Amino acid sequence: MIHVCSLSKVEETVARTGAERLLSLLAAGTEVIRPASILEQNHLHLVMHDIAVAQDGMTMPGEEHVRALLDFAYLWDRAKPLVVHCYAGVSRSTASAYIIAAALAPRRDEMELARTLRFLSPTATPNPRLIAVADTLLGRDGRMIAAIEAIGRGADAVEGIPFELGIEA
Repeated sequence: MIHVCSLSKVEETVARTGAERLLSLLAAGTEVIRPASILEQNHLHLVMHDIAVAQDGMTMPGEEHVRALLDFAYLWDRAKPLVVHCYAGVSRSTASAYIIAAALAPRRDEMELARTLRFLSPTATPNPRLIAVADTLLGRDGRMIAAIEAIGRGADAVEGIPFELGIEA
C-alpha cells in the first residue's frame, strides 16, 4: 500500500501505517526529519520544486528524479507500506504515487488508476512534468499524460488529506 500525505503528516502517517519506506519530494532547503522507525537506506529524498516548466533558480523535476523514484519503488518488497510525501501532499506526492502504482502494476489501465486517484483524493493535482517523464520512461505512449489530464486539476487546498493507494486495481 502507498500512503500519501503532506510534510506535516509524515510522522503520524508512518506511525499509523507501520511503513518502513519513505519517499520525500521537497524543494531545496525544506527540512524533513526522517522518523526513527525508517532506516536511512529506506528513505529517498528527492530535491525538486513543484513546477512543470523551467524557471530560474528552481529545480524542475527531471529524468534523474523519476529514475531514482522508480529504482526506489522497484526495491520495495511491499511487505510494509510506503509513505510518499511532498510539502502539501497535493502535486509531487500524488504524481509519484500514481507513477509507482503504474510501474509496479504495468498491466493496470492508466485511466482507471487516474480515476481511482481522483476518487481517493479530490485535491490531487499530480505534477505534469513528473507524469510526462514517467510516461516516457515506462513506455506508456502518452496514456499516463492523457489520464492525468482527463481527471483535471483537483480542488484547491493548502494541504491534501492523507490517503492510501493500492498497487493492484
